[in-house]
Amino acid sequence: MTYYIAKTVSGDFDAVIARVTEALKKEGFGVLTDIDVSATFKKKIDVDFRSYRILGACNPKLAHHALSLEDKIGVMLPCNVIVQKTDKGVEVAAVDPVASLGRVGNPALDEAARTVKAALSRAVESL
Repeated sequence: MTYYIAKTVSGDFDAVIARVTEALKKEGFGVLTDIDVSATFKKKIDVDFRSYRILGACNPKLAHHALSLEDKIGVMLPCNVIVQKTDKGVEVAAVDPVASLGRVGNPALDEAARTVKAALSRAVESL
């Protein structure tokens, strides 16, 4: 089972970040965190690394619903979306919540996970 939803697109890396943020917004997600992995690696361990960002996306309504079903599910929030420079362009990949939440063992989360996956899939596919 794949644990992510991905698409490679063309364009300037920073422009793709803006497109991803807008696509997530259209699906009700906001970006709570933005981790610049390449800058962190350079600063902390003096290693050059390709352009790589981790966006922590959250849809408040869906998060509230999931937390109402399983109080510890916050350890799996927010939904991470990566944007990285590759040889083929800029890859955007989002966590597959069906794969990750399925491991929790709470059947009540299954429908919620499918709803989140559909929204993230639409956001990624729209790029």
